Amino acid sequence: MRRGPLTAGEKVQFTDRRSNKITDQLVPGGVTQTSHGIILHDDVIGQSEGSVVVTVSAKRETQINQDHPERDANKPWKGTRAIGGWQFAVMRPRLADYVLSMPRGAQIMYPKDIAQVIQLGDIRSGMNVLESGAGSGAMSVNLLDAVGERGRLTTIEMRSEFARVAEANATVYFGGRPAWWDLKIGDFDSVAATLPEHSFDRIMLDMLDPWNRLEQAYRVIAPGGVLVAYVTTTTQLSRMAEALREAGCWTEPDIQETLERDWKVQGLAIRPDHQMIGHTGFLMVSRAMAPGFQALRKRDRATKDTTTDIDSLSAEERAEQLEDLELRDISDRKLRKVLRDLDAQVEAIGD
Repeated sequence: MRRGPLTAGEKVQFTDRRSNKITDQLVPGGVTQTSHGIILHDDVIGQSEGSVVVTVSAKRETQINQDHPERDANKPWKGTRAIGGWQFAVMRPRLADYVLSMPRGAQIMYPKDIAQVIQLGDIRSGMNVLESGAGSGAMSVNLLDAVGERGRLTTIEMRSEFARVAEANATVYFGGRPAWWDLKIGDFDSVAATLPEHSFDRIMLDMLDPWNRLEQAYRVIAPGGVLVAYVTTTTQLSRMAEALREAGCWTEPDIQETLERDWKVQGLAIRPDHQMIGHTGFLMVSRAMAPGFQALRKRDRATKDTTTDIDSLSAEERAEQLEDLELRDISDRKLRKVLRDLDAQVEAIGD
């Protein structure tokens, strides 16, 4: 964790009175453009976190399209952007702020999901963690921070260009490439096959088909290790859950999604924000059984059919099974009771 005066090369976050945020890297002689003038980096370097800087007036020509000035002729607001005098508080960005503002190649996981991965996956300092799918590095940076220099993160990324984006984002965040990070290029199965057996405490899978990677995942994870998979669609969710159960060596998966909503608080005027971050993905958490032991499963009722699609049945089969498929959760005895209660309520209306 960095403390002390802000230095060149650091990422900082500028926040104005309206809570508008701009994250930028400090460069000697550099500037950050805002909608109210520019911030001179030389005015920020050497300052303490929590300081307030004021924008200065920008030249009008920097706000006008140089190649086609006629396009901005009827846009008076272009000129007002050059006016300075707007205050911004300066802070080092939180990790969540950094993740949301960093350059992206692939879509990133949101902080709300990343936080759940760290907590539900029980990822702690000193652990050996395997990650598949670096993307833009949002999850990687958080995992590196969680395991710390005493731990080890191994990331497998299929696309070399995504690996470069993730590596650069991590390097900028930590002020240098983390020495406890092993970033490998290739497909998961091929790379995982070269890794020692039962050598990882935790595995994080963020890919399109994690159910196809369970064999190698089980080979390299330690007994009792935690597997976390992030998927975005219900079809992926179903296939992953059934694959975990079919393998027999993973505990019953815990499945959840996290919704995020901000609130507005001004005196007694308290209300939820009109916008929220709804569904982004599902998290599935399971643990590895010891070799030679089968996971314990809850027994389903024999009459409970959770796999048959009624549209796949013939007309005769559909007619035979329709009643069971529609009413499998209510017994005849309960149905008779419901009807008696409703008959009594209907009779009471006529009294």
